[in-house]
Order: sequence, then C-alpha cells, then structure tokens
Amino acid sequence: MEDLFGGAAPYYAKYRTRPGDPAIEHLAMTFGDDSTVLDLGCGPGTIAIPLSRRVREVLAADPDEEMLAEGRRLATGNRNIRWIRADSTMLRRLPAFDHVVMGRSFHWMDRRAVLAELDELLPPHGVVALVGPTREPSEEPWEPVTRRVRDEFAVNTFSASSSFQATGEHHDDVLATSPFSVLDRAHYEDRLVYDLEAVIGLQLSYSYSAPARLGDRLAAFKEEARRRLLAANPSGRWELKTVTEVLTARRPPRSP
Repeated sequence: MEDLFGGAAPYYAKYRTRPGDPAIEHLAMTFGDDSTVLDLGCGPGTIAIPLSRRVREVLAADPDEEMLAEGRRLATGNRNIRWIRADSTMLRRLPAFDHVVMGRSFHWMDRRAVLAELDELLPPHGVVALVGPTREPSEEPWEPVTRRVRDEFAVNTFSASSSFQATGEHHDDVLATSPFSVLDRAHYEDRLVYDLEAVIGLQLSYSYSAPARLGDRLAAFKEEARRRLLAANPSGRWELKTVTEVLTARRPPRSP
C-alpha cells in the first residue's frame, strides 16, 4: 500500500510509546559502545535517537520520507545518525553494520527472508533485537471506543501478510526457527497517563487511521472520536500500564 503512514509522522513521534531509558540501556549494553547499529524501520527515530548517544553510529533506515524528515528534525545536531530511505528488501545496499534493532516494523516484513539475509550480512557476534510490546499486550482502555469510530470511518486495523495476526506465528516463534535462535528477553514496565488529545493523536499515528487514509474526513474523525471518548470517560484521562519487551536473538555457538 502506498503512503502507508501518510501524515502520521508528527503524531507517531509525539504520541507513540517510547522504549524508555532502561530498554535503551539494555540495547546499548548488548551492542557495545563501539558498534554500528542498523535501526530497520526506524520511523521518526524513537529508538535511533536515544540509542545513538550510546553507540558509535546508528543507520536509521525507513521507506517513508516523512518519518525520516521528522527524525532529522528531532535529532538536529546529532552527528552519529545516518538517515537512509530504504526498506527491508534493500539490506545489501546499506553500509556495513554490526547489529540490527527493529521496533514495531518487523511485522511488515517478510520475516524469514529478512533473517536469512541478516545471517549473511551480520558479523559472527551480530545481534538481532526487537523492541516493543510483550507477546500478548493487553487492550488499551480506550480501544473499545476508538475501534468503533474506526469501524464507522472504514479505516480499522489491517495487518501485513506475514504478521502474527495473519500467520499465527509470533516474532519469537519465527526467530526460534531462524539462524538467530538463541533468545533472551527483558521486560520494563511503566505507567502513563493519556489525555484526550493524546488518545486521538495516537489514532492518527497508526497506518490504518493515518491522516492520508482519512483524507478530507480527518476533522470529522477527530471530532467523532472526541465526542465518543468523552461520553465514555468524561474526565478525558486514561491510565495505561505499558510493558516494553527487549527480545535479543543470537546465533548458536559453533561447535569446536
């Protein structure tokens, strides 16, 4: 689908959950401070920007120029990020890297093909890391309301053909049968408070309800979401417990 996240980049940068300092510290300790890390599907730099302060260089690759532009804006003055317009089918065209990290981008890819290619490109010590929600994330407290609004505007959830929703295979199941089958997990919890504008902004950060998909119905969508959310919760405030998982995958040690 063309323009998958059209118009979503500012909302993504402002309202999507960030990995948090403990998760970034975990990645930095795993990769090492002298490493070059590929952030594949980097979006507006949610991981790339904080991680770049802890490693030698980050290659921040994304196919969406709006996301890259937002990342460049947020990272002004940061000299050790290279912003590259590329997707997961262009790995061999990228500069060399030691490790790769992916946030909420892996499910858009041909996961097995990407891992097979990374096995050819990464050095022996190379790590593949995934950062995101836990294996079974709980439903957000506003989701029953916003899902009905998306249904009415015919912009509800769709999935990549290789996603868990489509195939039944979780990312860690795919990794466990890949060259990077030695897995390690860490979980970091936080509690966040979302106000009304944040909940609406979050909807506009998603591919299925991005501003480009809504088009001239954007203002009507925002107004209807605002009306329904306040009817369900007049306080206009929601508390959310977030769990960020850092899943790292390595190759098995070679037999002597």
